[in-house]
Amino acid sequence: MGAYLSRGVIECRGALSDDGGRVFDLMRKHRDVPMSLADACLVYLVEIVEDSIVFTLDAHFNIYRQLNRRVIPTIAP
Repeated sequence: MGAYLSRGVIECRGALSDDGGRVFDLMRKHRDVPMSLADACLVYLVEIVEDSIVFTLDAHFNIYRQLNRRVIPTIAP
């Protein structure tokens, strides 16, 4: 799906329309995990929305990092 978005085949409004490049950079950086498009959008939103916390059941958020290698604040059961 990321390839379709980057080529303009699919258009997505929101985080991708503001700074899609950052979202795709995150997906490339974490490709060994791998990071989904949805996860990359959440990490991006954590970076731009102050005091964000991600509620997740996905253990990958313990691995993902935002800018400056900061941990993603999460609430997980």
